[in-house]
Amino acid sequence: MSATDPNPGACVIVIGNEILSGRTRDENLPWLAEQLAGLGVPLVEARVIPDEHDIIVEAVNTCRARHAHVFTTGGIGPTHDDITTAAVAAAFGVAVVRDAGARARLQAYYGQGELSAARLKMADMPLGAELIDNPVSGAPGYRIGNVYVLAGVPAIMRVMFDSIRSRLHGGPPIISRTVAAFARESAIAPDLAAIQARFPQVAIGSYPFVRDGRFGTSIVLRGTDPQRLDAGAAEVRAMFRQLGAELAAVQ
Repeated sequence: MSATDPNPGACVIVIGNEILSGRTRDENLPWLAEQLAGLGVPLVEARVIPDEHDIIVEAVNTCRARHAHVFTTGGIGPTHDDITTAAVAAAFGVAVVRDAGARARLQAYYGQGELSAARLKMADMPLGAELIDNPVSGAPGYRIGNVYVLAGVPAIMRVMFDSIRSRLHGGPPIISRTVAAFARESAIAPDLAAIQARFPQVAIGSYPFVRDGRFGTSIVLRGTDPQRLDAGAAEVRAMFRQLGAELAAVQ
């Protein structure tokens, strides 16, 4: 898929043993999904993988061939277990080099005489990579091909993404409508399937919940046409009313 496609899809690869172990809760994936939707770039795949060289290489190569945009988060810091750059370079078949521009940014951030070997590691990039600004902590991310390599720390990842936002080209913004009611999924399944058939351009998802001991279902409609979304949501509300289900506040 090409980044010039009218509605290109994206993939996020979350890299980090700390995420898989449960020690750290990932905040980057939901934030990126929301931001990409607003740009008209649907997030169609996400992976959470460990800090293991071969697994990162396989994920990057598979996903960059499948999607117009790939975003990785994590593994570009100064410690021994930050191996994302080496793996991304291997995926593209290029060398890792000390980038002069990255080194200059780190020098400006840390000051004269403060660039330790560990800090200089953050100036190492795959050959041919384009730097991504990091006004928070100096160490840049980078883009190579259709892969954007971002920090794992949420505050830093977000400012990096903001610096590349204007480069991402998608279709119309993806918006949503949500209708919730105290009705079980099994009770609405046939009628909901019929609504989906009448609105093929709208993605309709059903999500059960329990609130105050009562079973309910939230119906989320996603698409790019506000009028079709409103019409579909109106039919969902009518379906709930016909079943005698009490509408619930959206949470």
